[in-house]
Amino acid sequence: MINIGILGCADIAKRLMIPNLIASGRFNVKSIASRNIEKALSFSTIFSCEPVDGYNKLVTDQSIDAIYIPLPISMHHEWIIKALRNNKHVISEKSITHCYSATKEIIEIAGKKELCVFENFMFPFHSQFDFVKEKIEKNEIGKIRLLRSSFGFPLINPNTNIRYKKELAGGSLLDAGAYTLMAAQLFLGREQEVISSNLENRGHEVDFFGSIVLKNEEGIISQLAFGFDNFYQNNIEIWGSKGKIVIERAFTAGPAFTPKIIFEKQDEKQEIILPADNHFIKIISCFANCIETNQFDFQYEQILNQSALIEKVFNMAGRYYS
Repeated sequence: MINIGILGCADIAKRLMIPNLIASGRFNVKSIASRNIEKALSFSTIFSCEPVDGYNKLVTDQSIDAIYIPLPISMHHEWIIKALRNNKHVISEKSITHCYSATKEIIEIAGKKELCVFENFMFPFHSQFDFVKEKIEKNEIGKIRLLRSSFGFPLINPNTNIRYKKELAGGSLLDAGAYTLMAAQLFLGREQEVISSNLENRGHEVDFFGSIVLKNEEGIISQLAFGFDNFYQNNIEIWGSKGKIVIERAFTAGPAFTPKIIFEKQDEKQEIILPADNHFIKIISCFANCIETNQFDFQYEQILNQSALIEKVFNMAGRYYS
């Protein structure tokens, strides 16, 4: 079993990641660190592990093999670098950093030390994507003409939510928009040109909603939309020459959720209910396999490509993180 430490007491760690790290049978959750020892004690009691007072003590613990980082994006670069320099593999919540130069430094250090870095995009590991890819590979919708993806939701805890704070590298692009960018790459490849982008603050200190148009090497367009003050949307639509596929719950199909795929052709429409699937366990197992086999260059490439696309979107929209 791989000894893993948790850097921070975020809700996603408590509800989803730590239970699935334990359930995977691949990781021993050894310790949980917080800058507030009372929080660390509370978490450690739930999961029967060691509370650690402060992040530095955890990343320097020689008994720890890997670190999970669910901290705000603004803190990722500092603590991923510290973890790597202390010879720890890392799985971090997305987006991995707020800018390409910070991401590039992380991957350079990881490469030199032969350490695994994962950006925790779980949705591609869900079996609904295997189903959709098989339909596309069998030419059931013909040649892809267009991809659309939307991910947006209403306001959540507007006074306290870290997504809305610039000093924590909040904003809709780094949060919801990042999923839609990953969706475009998943189906249309990593080589994508940013044709246009728009980010709107509307009185907030971070971008609150936006849109992107991408074009891949074959000239296929992706139209992406995302936001923080929106009617809830969470979908991917792939329009082909002979039909169309819609993934209704693309990004947040939890372990108990049975996803629905809408498949359309001329004079034909099917709503296909697929089995529930635990994509948390799958990405956690993939992380463990990469550590054990020392094969993780594909993650380096994916992380760098995603970060470069995000920076291009910021630049084209005339907004810059510093």
